[in-house]
Amino acid sequence: MRLVNHERNAMDLRTTPVHLGLGSRAKPVEGFTWDPEVLQAYSVAVAADGAEGRMVMIFDGDGLGDHWENHPAGDELVVCLSGSVTITRDVDGVPDRVLLGPGEATINPAGVWHVVDMQGPTSALAITATLGTDHRPRTDTRPTERVGTPSPEQTP
Repeated sequence: MRLVNHERNAMDLRTTPVHLGLGSRAKPVEGFTWDPEVLQAYSVAVAADGAEGRMVMIFDGDGLGDHWENHPAGDELVVCLSGSVTITRDVDGVPDRVLLGPGEATINPAGVWHVVDMQGPTSALAITATLGTDHRPRTDTRPTERVGTPSPEQTP
């Protein structure tokens, strides 16, 4: 993993995220993977940007997210590019769900645990405050209900 200091023509944000840092700098992150060693190297490489650093990346998927995440340093913007995305936030132990279609976005506030589920083939763009980001495994295996649809526990 390395931050690239030179300009490039085109890059695929699915495989090469971009780090936005202090001084309005934008640097592609070549060799990025979700491997713990690469994540640690990325954290070290961008540490000087502190809470202002952001990662921009496109995610493609279909199905339930496998982990909850929390970004204590700042808000995260999630934009649905295609398909359908449900963001579930844990607000004081109560699930808060937002359904996004193409072109719609939501903001996950700093410090709020959230999980992303994709219904059908979906593509989403995330702009994430990376400093201190934490993950925890998802233990439920039920799909999240759409906004306004009661969960099985709420159905009489």
